This record gives sequence, structure tokens and C-alpha cells, in this order.
Amino acid sequence: MKTTLQMIGIALVSSFITVQLVFFFTTTPPVDSKETPPPVHRASYAYNLGGTSSAPSNFVEAAGKSIDAVVHVKNTTTSNDSFSPLSYFYGQRSTPNRIGTGSGVIVSPDGYIITNNHVIEGATKIEVTTNNNVRYTANLVGTDPYTDIAVLKIDTEESLPYLYFGNSTTMQIGEWVLAIGNPFNLNSTVTAGIISAKARDLNARDDMNQSFLQTDAAVNPGNSGGALVNTAGELIGINTAITSMSGGFEGYSFAIPSNIARKVFEDLVEYGSTQKGLLGVRGAAISPEYKDQFPQLELTENEGFYIAQTIEGMGAARAGIQEGDVLLKVDQVKIKQFSDLTGYLESKRPGDAVEVLLKRDGKEKRLTVTLEKNQSVPFLRMSLKNLAKEDKKAFGIDKGVLVEDAGPYFNGQIETGSLILDINGERIYSVEDLSDFNPREIDWITYINPSGEKIRLRL
Repeated sequence: MKTTLQMIGIALVSSFITVQLVFFFTTTPPVDSKETPPPVHRASYAYNLGGTSSAPSNFVEAAGKSIDAVVHVKNTTTSNDSFSPLSYFYGQRSTPNRIGTGSGVIVSPDGYIITNNHVIEGATKIEVTTNNNVRYTANLVGTDPYTDIAVLKIDTEESLPYLYFGNSTTMQIGEWVLAIGNPFNLNSTVTAGIISAKARDLNARDDMNQSFLQTDAAVNPGNSGGALVNTAGELIGINTAITSMSGGFEGYSFAIPSNIARKVFEDLVEYGSTQKGLLGVRGAAISPEYKDQFPQLELTENEGFYIAQTIEGMGAARAGIQEGDVLLKVDQVKIKQFSDLTGYLESKRPGDAVEVLLKRDGKEKRLTVTLEKNQSVPFLRMSLKNLAKEDKKAFGIDKGVLVEDAGPYFNGQIETGSLILDINGERIYSVEDLSDFNPREIDWITYINPSGEKIRLRL
């Protein structure tokens, strides 16, 4: 009996101690009102701030608005490379044809189509197949190799589905986009991604536009010339290139911004050639390397475009821009690299006015500049322009065209500042005469070098 009472007593004491311990460790001590409570971190947010679009649940609406306006482009090129007398032995009576394919975007109900210049370059016949399998023979309206844009026209009595142009300048990094085209001849393929970067300069060829939209939407051979659209189904780019070690998509693709494509399209339709609006400055984008190379400039800015020279008679000089100024913005576009500047100006025409924000002697200054037409034209990879009054006086002649930039392609034989007099014996009076010559059929050029020597150069 005594033992039983002892055991009951031990159990009661143990229970009491256990309850006290549980109470001690689970009860929250009173909070000192003077102490700051720990911050609360939300795991997610169900609302948007600042009007930024949220990720759509699907892309059905955007794809539905766009897919019928993207066409398959087939180009046929007659090649003489592999034709030989042995071909007759095998019964071949005509030269073989080379076939190339790509994509295009209908941008008007009456059949105007934008594609890449490299998709149709050298083509002797161009065929366009719509998404509902109707085939047309397309006419080439015009091309601009610099921006890699070409414009086609198909004749139809029907009103065709087409895409509206969106504003590529207002697109932001991280926004959703769709790439629509015909990779590997797989018609009407839609892929999704985001804008990865803007004003991307691939720096592969200096004679091509280098201000691309970069996206991670899958693009492969055959997508060239196709559409890059936003979630509203608006055209904000023309898919053009990929960077790849294998030849296939490896995560990044590049598109010509729609603001550039639209301006080039309108120029080619209205004028037959592009109308470039120039500031009239020369210089370089500021970078750590540039600052190290030219320490004497004592540049304090880390971004912007350094004005090394203003061209006399052009809009920048007339507006008061000076050598040594640092260009910070053009309109609302911040200039961080050279492609920011060139990409924005590619969407402008001669006569357009832009507001520039620059820094001079540590102070910001705003000026309005009227863009002007480039008076020089590219020819045989040189830059040529008509003679000015001072040129005519210096050479003592009023006919010919001036070599503004000879480039490296004639091994220094034709120098910058030379005067071209004739081509193949035909007298040249102005740059308009150059359009009469096929560069592949030029045998010789007669010119006067800056020293006054008359030289005939056989090509």
C-alpha cells in the first residue's frame, strides 16, 4: 500500500513539472512596445504596380491575331556555277536552280509584305504562300541591305489579313513576345519568349544595321523575315538573326525593331530608297576602354556619346552642338551605347526635329536639331557625294563626284578626297549617274587624286 502511494505521488509531481515546462516554452513573452517588430516578407503578390503587364495565362489571342498575316517566302535563283558541257551528256538542258525559303509579314490589306533582304537577295522568282495555302507570285518593290529589309507586293482582289505596327521603342526588357514564322519549312510556327535586350549591337558587319531587339523566343533557319509580336498582337519586330555555334537556336535571337522596319517600308514604297536623317556628328560611345584610350579628354561621364566633330552645314552644327559635348539623350531615348543613337535615328527622316540633351562643361543643355539628308551615296564600298562649290574651285572642274570615304577596298589606290571623272569611259556628272552601272560590270575608273594626278584604275 505504501509503495503504491509513493508511485502515485511521483506521477503527480512529474505531471506538474511537465505542464510547467510546456507552459514555459510555448508561451510568447510580452513584447516591449519600444522594440521594432520583425519585418513581414510576402511570398507573392497578386496585383500589378505601375501598369506593368502581368504574364498572360496563354497567348491564344495574340497568336490568333498574327498567324494568318505571316507568310512563307520561297525564292528561286538561277545559278550558272555548276553548269558545264558535261551537263548535256546527262540530258540537262538548263542551268540548275537554287531554292531558298524564309518568312514574311503582310502589313497592308492590299498585299504589301515585309521580309529580310537576305531572304530574297539574288532571287529571279519569288513566291509567297499564305497560311490558308494560297500561292502568289510576288513582285520586289525595293530593298535596303543596310537594315536588311525588303518589301514585296502580291496582287489580289481579296482583303488580306495583316499586322498593325506596334511601337518598338516603348517595349521594355522582360515583356512577353511571340515569334511567328516558318522554321525548317514548318509553316505557321509560334514560339514565345521575352525581350532580353534592346539596341543590341552584334558588331558582325559595319555595313548593316546593328540595333536589334534581342529575345529568347526560339528562332531557327526559315524564321528570317517573320513577325515578332507583343501580347496585343502588334508587330514590334522582324526576326532576322540568331547567334549559334551549331546553326540552330541556342537561346538568343534578334529582330529589327518595328519602328525602323516601318520607316524603311514607307520609304521604299514612296521613294524607292531609304531617306536617312542625320544629326551631322562624329564621335564614339563612352566606355571604360574609350576613357583609358583618351585620358586627355578627362571624361567624367560613364555613359553617353562623345562628340569629336560636328559636320559643317549639318543640323547639329547649326543647332549649336560643339566638339567635346557629351550626348545623353535624343528625345526620350537614353544614349548608353552607339546602337542606341543609330537605332533611334534609323526611324527618323530628313526634316524631322529631335530634342537632344547634352552635357557641356559639367552642365546639361537641351537643343533642338533638325535632321538632314545624307548627301553621300555608297558605291563600290566607297562613299561618294556631289561636288560642292569649294570642291569645284579646288579641282578647277565642275563635273565628277567626290570620294568622301574611300574605305580599305582599293588598297589605298583611290584615296579619300579623290574626284571620280568617268566609269568605263562614261562621264560622271553626279551621284545620280552611278545607278546606271552594275558594279560587277565595271572594268576601269578614271579619277583625279588629291595631288592633282589623273589616274585610270583597272579593276
